[in-house]
Amino acid sequence: MLFRDTECPACKAPLGYDPERRELGALVAGPAEGTWRRPDRKSGAQRYRRCSNFDSPARCNWLLAADEPATLCLSCRLNRTIPDLGDADNRRYWRAIELAKRRMVSQLLALGLPVRSKVDEDAEHGVAFDLLRQPPDGPPVLTGHAAGLITLNVEEADDARREKIRQALHEPYRTLLGHFRHEIGHYYWDRLIAGTVWHAPFRALFGDERADYAAALKANYDRGPPADWAARHISSYASTHPWEDWAETWAHYLHLIDSLGTAMGFGFNGANAPVEVDSFAAADLYAPHHPDAERALSLVNSWMSLTTMLNELARSMGQPDFYPFTPSREVLRKLHFVHLVVHDEQAYAVERTSEDRR
Repeated sequence: MLFRDTECPACKAPLGYDPERRELGALVAGPAEGTWRRPDRKSGAQRYRRCSNFDSPARCNWLLAADEPATLCLSCRLNRTIPDLGDADNRRYWRAIELAKRRMVSQLLALGLPVRSKVDEDAEHGVAFDLLRQPPDGPPVLTGHAAGLITLNVEEADDARREKIRQALHEPYRTLLGHFRHEIGHYYWDRLIAGTVWHAPFRALFGDERADYAAALKANYDRGPPADWAARHISSYASTHPWEDWAETWAHYLHLIDSLGTAMGFGFNGANAPVEVDSFAAADLYAPHHPDAERALSLVNSWMSLTTMLNELARSMGQPDFYPFTPSREVLRKLHFVHLVVHDEQAYAVERTSEDRR
């Protein structure tokens, strides 16, 4: 069974994803119409309802508690605007977009990060999505983030169009999931960095975000990135401005954690990859004496081994590299910084949950 599945490919049993437990499992009809339960749970266990977008082009397989007043799941209710579904292309685009968004939201929940809808749960601190398509004679739709509202041009779900843009911008990587992870990074900068104890350390490592953002973007598009960008940044775009450096580093941290977690779920990790890589040392980390430093170092080195092998597999099929990036030691320090920010938020989330249960 895979994350996107709505029925078991072998026995055809209906499947549903429980975001609270982060589990995909088989379902059987519940005692009331439209309700479901998990057959592997005790009879008194939770009853579920399907997200109302299950029967839409999004084909959402997420579940809600049967007694929850909402009709949309946690991921779908983050949408403020969706494209006109009277258009066949929009229906196709939306389905691909929602699948990518659900994967991202599931990971955010697993990391203990706050995920609340700006639409109807937390207008001040929540997040929302405008999924827009440019009208025939209208202004272009620019993907971006502003004060918790993430706008995505739905035509990014068109593989041919997205590849054309990737080539034009000389990008090694451009995907829907990458867009989501980058833009949500801007949102979490506002939530977890701005005005917190992490703000001054952020400026020391990434640079001062008070630098003129518009001027920085113009300079990047006029003159291109600095010649030595790869020594300090995960991508050339990250060299544009400290905000973009953070968002790109954040996205790559999510890439690392999710891909390595998936590999380990299939019984494989970088530690058993039969390849030699230039491993990082503890001294290369942002905080080498942090109690979690060894684990963080193991994650990154496992990732380097895994991606080296996967890149070779891709080349053997004549495909582009699976991970077309080479993190420098300066980039490792930034990745570790992101890891510590997430680690801190996880601890805070656990503390909040314990207090709520008292």
